Amino acid sequence: MNSIFKITEFFTTFLLEIGELSLFAGRFFKESFKRPFEFREFIRQCFYMGNRSLLLVAVTGFIIGLVFTLQSRPTLQEFGAVSWMPSMVSISIIREIGPIITALICAGRIGSGIGAELGSMRVTEQIDAMEVSGTNPFKYLVVTRIMATTFMLPILVFFGDAIALFGSFMVENVKGNVSFLLYYNQVFEALEFGDLIPATIKTFFFGFAIGLVGCFKGYYCKKGTAGVGLAANSAVVYTSMLLFIIDFIAVFVTDIFYDL
Repeated sequence: MNSIFKITEFFTTFLLEIGELSLFAGRFFKESFKRPFEFREFIRQCFYMGNRSLLLVAVTGFIIGLVFTLQSRPTLQEFGAVSWMPSMVSISIIREIGPIITALICAGRIGSGIGAELGSMRVTEQIDAMEVSGTNPFKYLVVTRIMATTFMLPILVFFGDAIALFGSFMVENVKGNVSFLLYYNQVFEALEFGDLIPATIKTFFFGFAIGLVGCFKGYYCKKGTAGVGLAANSAVVYTSMLLFIIDFIAVFVTDIFYDL
C-alpha cells in the first residue's frame, strides 16, 4: 500500500512539474514580444554561453571524430568498405551524434550554470529586489537567457560537427593516407539537405529546452544554499531527459516526411 502511495505521489508531482513548466514557457512567449527588449543583455548572454562553451565543445567533438572513426574502421575493413568511411561518419555525426552530444554537453555546462545563477539570485532575494524596484526580472533574466541558448546552440553544434569531421579526417589521413580534398569531397557528396535541415531545426528546440528548464529551476529555487545545488542538479537531469524526448520526436517526424 505504501509503495502504491509513493508511485501516485511521484506521478502527481511529475504532472504538476510539467504543468508549471508549460505555464513558464507560455509566460516566456508572452514576455518575449513586450517592450522593452533587453538586447544588450541578450548579446552578453550569447557571448557568455558561446565563448565559455567553445573549448569544451571543440575537445568533445574532436574526440568523438577520432574514436568513432577508430572504432568503425576495422569493421569496414573486414567487408572491404573503408572507402565508405567519410560518408558514414559525416551522415552519422551531422544527423545524430553531433547535435545530441553537443546538446548534452551544453546541458551540463550552460543549464546547470543558469540554474545555479538564478537560484543564487532567488536565495539572496535579488530577484525580489528587482520586482520591488519596478524592474521586470523575468524579462531581464529569463527571456534573454532562453533566447541566447536557443540561438547559440545551433552555432555550437555546427562548430562541434566541423571539429568532429576534422578529427575523423586525421585518423583517415594517418591510417589510410587519405588527402584532405578527397576526404571532404566524399563528405559533402554524401550529405543532402534532408540531412542538414532536420538536424539544424532540432538544435533550436534543444537550445530552447536547455534555457527553459535551467531558468525554470533557478527562478523558482527553494530557499537556502541546498536549494541552489538542487536547482543546478535537477536542471541537468530534467534537461537531459527532455533532450532525448525531443530527439525521438524529431527523428520520428523526419522519418514520416521521408516516407511521404
